[in-house]
Amino acid sequence: MTSRLLMPVRTVRTARTEGAEASAREVPGSTRPTPILDLEHPLVTALVARVLRESEARGAVTDRARLQVAHGILVTAVRPVYSVEDRRRASRTLRLGRGSCSQRMAVLEAVARSLGVETRVRGLLVDGTFWYPRFPKLRAFVPEEVLLAWPEFRLAGAAGTSTAGTGAAGAGVAGTSTAGAAWVPIAELFTGLAPGGHGGGFTNAGAETLFEAVARTAVDWDAPAACAGSAPCDLSAHLRTDLGRFSSRDELFDLHGQTLCRPARTLAEPVLGRWSAGAAA
Repeated sequence: MTSRLLMPVRTVRTARTEGAEASAREVPGSTRPTPILDLEHPLVTALVARVLRESEARGAVTDRARLQVAHGILVTAVRPVYSVEDRRRASRTLRLGRGSCSQRMAVLEAVARSLGVETRVRGLLVDGTFWYPRFPKLRAFVPEEVLLAWPEFRLAGAAGTSTAGTGAAGAGVAGTSTAGAAWVPIAELFTGLAPGGHGGGFTNAGAETLFEAVARTAVDWDAPAACAGSAPCDLSAHLRTDLGRFSSRDELFDLHGQTLCRPARTLAEPVLGRWSAGAAA
């Protein structure tokens, strides 16, 4: 049994209509900063500099490889917690050294934009029961649906040619042009993953979160042919509504709000914002 009392008012019929329209048109991304993706903050620029240093040391010369490096840094540098403030600035997440999946994804987006890689997000309303394994004793307080901003990155293919990065911190950074580029969801940043390999798929139980899982195994909301119907790789059964694509997570939250209403966030954040993911609930 999930709860709707803690959620903002959201018209599902309108959301579905907007989602269908957004999915039917090409939604552009951007490398510009936003209130959430505050690229010019010193903590973000310092992280980007570290990503570039470690990428060079590892011979990671493509945008995809650099984002893999950035993801690995964030896994170890930002402790996973159940924070409910999805609009938190990337710099604040770095300052606190802890963040939810959504907040850590936002930091990865900020790094990508700084490197000249366009990003956008897909808005997903996921069934609250998907989080039951993490809160077995608190199911009555789990929201009926959770709004998830699922990042996508525009990465050049083999046809791309080298150009200078265009992000706030990317001046002079070697990058790739948009020629032959395609939108790649965060779950496909790490190629060659199989649902049955690397210890199985993602179950949303234990210490591992979605943010960590994408580097280890297949995670997909669209019942891909490779694992359709074979949970836990196929997460499509948990997807209630596809809201479509948005040029930034700021735009998504502006239009559809966050998962919890403001009073609920105010009460929950002091506890959940420090509660380590995977700790007994």
